[in-house]
Amino acid sequence: MRKVTVLIGILLAPAMATAQEPGDQARAEVREVVHAFHAALAAGDSTAAIRQLHPDVIIYESGRAETLTDYRSGHLRSDMAYAQAVQRTRTAEDVQVWQEVALYTSQTRTTGQVRGRDIDSRGVESMLLVRTPDGWRIRHVHWS
Repeated sequence: MRKVTVLIGILLAPAMATAQEPGDQARAEVREVVHAFHAALAAGDSTAAIRQLHPDVIIYESGRAETLTDYRSGHLRSDMAYAQAVQRTRTAEDVQVWQEVALYTSQTRTTGQVRGRDIDSRGVESMLLVRTPDGWRIRHVHWS
């Protein structure tokens, strides 16, 4: 019986590996979108940052909930200025994917100086992404 189990495992291994690859690919795509969003903020590129966001995004930041319109006309500029002034290091990250929805979480350490004030803080972020015809887009952000 053990030989049969081993043989079945050997025969199914390629199929099992292939079955995992789409999940691995989706997780990599989600990471790319989130990393591109942060890179755009750090580069001061509002167009590239907005491109990563879903039109119906809701952003929780500083005790407020903002729509894309709110974010574009408000916090986006200050988020870019902040990201350009500090060094943000990801200390942990995770991606979970369920078909058309993904959850990205990370922990960070941010250091630098903003408006004469020394920054040395730890943060957490969660982002909910949805798969669209144009690829993964950030549908919800929560920074703390």
